[in-house]
Amino acid sequence: MMSRRPGNSSRRFGDGKSKSSPLLSIALIVVGALFIIGYFYKGSGGLVSRIDSVSRVEGAGDYLCSGEVQRAIPVLQKTYGDSMHKVLHVGPDTCYVVSRLQKEDETEAWGVEPYDVEETDSNCKTLIRRGSVRVSDIKFPLPYRPKSFSLVIVSDTLDYLSPKYLNKTLPDLVRVSTDGLVIFTGIPTNQKAKVADVSKFGRAAKMRSGSWWVKFFLQNNLEENEAANKKFEQASTKSSYVPQCQIFHLKSLH
Repeated sequence: MMSRRPGNSSRRFGDGKSKSSPLLSIALIVVGALFIIGYFYKGSGGLVSRIDSVSRVEGAGDYLCSGEVQRAIPVLQKTYGDSMHKVLHVGPDTCYVVSRLQKEDETEAWGVEPYDVEETDSNCKTLIRRGSVRVSDIKFPLPYRPKSFSLVIVSDTLDYLSPKYLNKTLPDLVRVSTDGLVIFTGIPTNQKAKVADVSKFGRAAKMRSGSWWVKFFLQNNLEENEAANKKFEQASTKSSYVPQCQIFHLKSLH
């Protein structure tokens, strides 16, 4: 009977206008919603992943990988185990990452904010006051002794450095770690920094390919941690975790 209603309404348009119009509007809304859902699924492999990606980028200052470290913490724990007990995070919004890490059992965390902090919440101000988070230009050596941390994690930072500064910064990040460095960096096909961000960072983000990074590691005598990479991939598969950016695991200097 539902299939015959549209025909009956059209024949009695004058009598049923007030009833058919709302139904037509609802139908159009439903069709539009289905079209949008289909578009998101087609463009990014799933509605949830698309919304998650947008919320992370727009809600955290338009940094490509902001929030990715927090999503990856359970996978990193399975990968590094006891090496997660003393962690340094370097990158924008480090207060959120440090707070997240400090909630984990037997985990101490510190952070370095590489850009000027314009607006901070009370929690971030407290972390800065306590010395858990520092604001420091990573173009210069980090204010830590060698092997100060078991694991160093860097995100949304190296993309804004030219090779000239990368040659100094990356080895310095490795220097302060004992069990490795984890790099979260942008994917070339993903959104780059907006024009408004350029003045803040001094340059637009440069999204480099995986092959570029591998070559750069070799040129600087930095060795990838194949064992950690394999464990991370296995843990990601078990947790159904799909990274939204490139992730590299480097060995510490010994």
